Amino acid sequence: MLKSVVRISNFILALTMIVFFCLEAPLHASESSKGEGEIKVVKKININTASVEELSEGLKGVGVKYAEAIVKYREEFGNFNAPEEIKKVKGIGDKTFEANKDRIVVKD
Repeated sequence: MLKSVVRISNFILALTMIVFFCLEAPLHASESSKGEGEIKVVKKININTASVEELSEGLKGVGVKYAEAIVKYREEFGNFNAPEEIKKVKGIGDKTFEANKDRIVVKD
């Protein structure tokens, strides 16, 4: 009887560990930037208030020139209503938007 209880306990422990590692592995793989266990934090950029420096440093593929174009567009036409509207800025296309869609937020 005791052997059965120990076997069941070991089975439950092993099953719990398998489930834990199966659930954790994809999480680390998708969030890891360089090393094992290192979590990449994606900084959100509010394109309605961000400065040229914040835009150029916080968005992939956006240098100072395009950051200035975003600010100029915002000054001319007003705030963006949706993240996708950044594509209205000359030089910002689908590729740049796709690379940054998780970083861009729109708040007044």
